[in-house]
Amino acid sequence: MTSGTAQRWVEGPGLQRSGWRGFAVCGALVTLAFAWPLWDLGRFALRSDLFSHVLLIPLISGYLIWKRLGSVSLPQSARSVWAALPGAIGLALLVWYWTGLRARGPLPTVDYLSLMTTAYLGLMLACALGCLGTGIVRALCFPIAFLAFMIPWPTAMIDAVEIGLQYASAEAAAVLLAVSGTPFVRDGKVFDLPGITLQVAQECSGIRSSYVLLITAVLGGHVLLRTGWRRWVLALAVIPLGIVRNGFRILTISMLCVHVSPEMIDSPIHRRGGPVFFMLSLIPFFLLLLWLRKTERPRKAEGPQAPPPVGQQRPPCSRSGEPPQSMRAAASPPTCPA
Repeated sequence: MTSGTAQRWVEGPGLQRSGWRGFAVCGALVTLAFAWPLWDLGRFALRSDLFSHVLLIPLISGYLIWKRLGSVSLPQSARSVWAALPGAIGLALLVWYWTGLRARGPLPTVDYLSLMTTAYLGLMLACALGCLGTGIVRALCFPIAFLAFMIPWPTAMIDAVEIGLQYASAEAAAVLLAVSGTPFVRDGKVFDLPGITLQVAQECSGIRSSYVLLITAVLGGHVLLRTGWRRWVLALAVIPLGIVRNGFRILTISMLCVHVSPEMIDSPIHRRGGPVFFMLSLIPFFLLLLWLRKTERPRKAEGPQAPPPVGQQRPPCSRSGEPPQSMRAAASPPTCPA
């Protein structure tokens, strides 16, 4: 977008500079009010294995917004009354914390940060709707929605997802063990194998790898795919892919313990082998992404127009509609349209 286009876009009737200035001031005040919880969120992300990506999310969203602003002219719209809804949700969460939850004692860190980050993003969305309007927010809906990955999951949600993946991984491991022909007796999450008994623990759910792959799928689908259902297919494929990956990891460790040594349960492939199996899971993931991208219809690109036949070519004309000086001396000069 050229500087002239950018100036006309900013100075349009629905996108005046005052709206952007208002959003900058409103967003700065909200960020200042949440300065301490945001600082705690950054320190928590640096120490967390599951939410170490939090610091990258606003950088990615900011880059996507910058690219969007520089590539197209966003629709013009007036300020929206819908700003009251996310604003009310954010304020309600703050009131709930200060008048109810805080009185019962200190919350777990992840629960406190989940509530505060949700309230912060709600108030920032209210600032965007109130100052810029629904047209701008709708045009930037993906990078704005992508900021939801900044929110740490509360403890109850982490436990529920881990337990679900734990049992699903045990089911996948049972199927793979049966296919491999390895004799075993299963009791829920416990597998009795020749020479060793293994239990699928909650820590072995693979939640971190699956969450990172989900973020990758959402971002990659937005950037590389155009149709909505293909983006959904790519994102939802992360769930079975993560379960199969974890089942294959359990199968690998089981086979090593049975055929090599039971001491392989304490080997690096069990303790620190997660990244290896994560890289293996990227192979079917990228194959699916390539297939989805290949099956999309290519965009119709307007090629350069072919020049007219030599006999039908018009001579160049000056701005005044007169032929150039070099052609005025011709016997029958062609007439240029006015």
